[in-house]
Amino acid sequence: MSPAKKIVYVYVKGGAPLEHVFPRIARCGDLHVLALAPLPTAAEDEWRPACASVTHLDTDERGEALVDLVAKHAEALGADAVLTLSEFAVLLVAHVAERLGLRGGGPNLVNARDKRLMRETWEASGTPIPRFRRVESEVDLAAAMTDLTPPLLLKPAWGAGSVAQLVLETPDDVAPAWRHIADALALGGRAGMNELYAPDTDADLLVEEILTGSTEGWYDTPGHGDYVSVEGIVANGVHHSLCVTGKLPAIPPFTEVASTLPSVLPEDLQRRLEAITNQAVDALGLDTAGTHTELKLGPDGRVSVIETGARFAGLMVTKQIEAVFGFDPVEALVRELLGEPVDYPPAMLVRGRRAAASLAVIPTDAHGTPWRTTPPWRPSAVDWTALLSPGTTAHQVRAFALPEGTPVPVYDPSGGSRNWLGVFVVRADDAETLRHDCAAVLNGMEAALGEVT
Repeated sequence: MSPAKKIVYVYVKGGAPLEHVFPRIARCGDLHVLALAPLPTAAEDEWRPACASVTHLDTDERGEALVDLVAKHAEALGADAVLTLSEFAVLLVAHVAERLGLRGGGPNLVNARDKRLMRETWEASGTPIPRFRRVESEVDLAAAMTDLTPPLLLKPAWGAGSVAQLVLETPDDVAPAWRHIADALALGGRAGMNELYAPDTDADLLVEEILTGSTEGWYDTPGHGDYVSVEGIVANGVHHSLCVTGKLPAIPPFTEVASTLPSVLPEDLQRRLEAITNQAVDALGLDTAGTHTELKLGPDGRVSVIETGARFAGLMVTKQIEAVFGFDPVEALVRELLGEPVDYPPAMLVRGRRAAASLAVIPTDAHGTPWRTTPPWRPSAVDWTALLSPGTTAHQVRAFALPEGTPVPVYDPSGGSRNWLGVFVVRADDAETLRHDCAAVLNGMEAALGEVT
């Protein structure tokens, strides 16, 4: 029997929970974890048994110096593959793989990290996107208010999770937004949400037009978000779209609360989104990577591509894909990186079994109205049968859980994913019941917590 292949996972904050990811990686070989940040203690009893070794690397190095450290560690282990599922480490890992002659994201992966390069690449390829401008100063931001059509979204070029995004309606918003963006970025940095390879990225900003979204002509029923994502894998330069993920309406300005599968869009519309996504990802020139592409739905059938990440969606989307469609994207990517055959669906998956959601509870209702109270967070004491339909279940993800008894903080519009109180995998008999129950949890959680305090 040939020895098991060795897989190095570079850990920093971000991506799907380790208790889901690590056992699936370990099916493909010996999993060796290199932690560049403290590993979570939540669910450690579930993820640590999957690891052949765990090494902590405490360093402030960035750029090529960090590539050297990670590459030497992987080479000493005799790694057959190196990967990460964190947005903040994908560029680092791509450089490490290239250094070691292993499969990876390739030299163009920076196009999927720096949102300025991403949009410039798409603009040149004819991919439909919002109008945008690079922003290097308050003067640039003021000029963009004239050049572009407000409202505008100011965002970090290397960010993720909707953190530090600010909406500008009028020229009077420029000065306060410019002052506030630095504080919002600092909060994200303290939460471990920093790019590991490219240095000094906090100063890299862009501003773009906020497109008018619409579900008219897309969905037959109300209650859906006017944007979707398409999950996929680039395998040796060929992009495979896996499925369309639906959304509940985002909470202003752009905090996501639920990703739902399967999509209830008609198949012909899903195929159109598949084609647009393939065009967008192909333009980025990736080699081998998971992909997560966000698209805005507009009136009259218009579509704009918002961004693509060279990694899988966060929360529990990979688990949802596995549960609804029977395809494990994590194992497929690892086997692709190892050079092993992978049986991809011949076309994007549109029909599934039952329905599943990643639901992030935040201190607002489903319409974005902030909670009026700050009760202790005690979801284990909530009467879930009063919130969910018969047959629907909701299980809290330990990796994303606010400690029980912690007072619920006030909603921070620029906080994005930092507003999460808890993430739940919700499963229902069908997609419409799933959408209804996710909204019911968001609308009823404040009162439900108040009843148990």
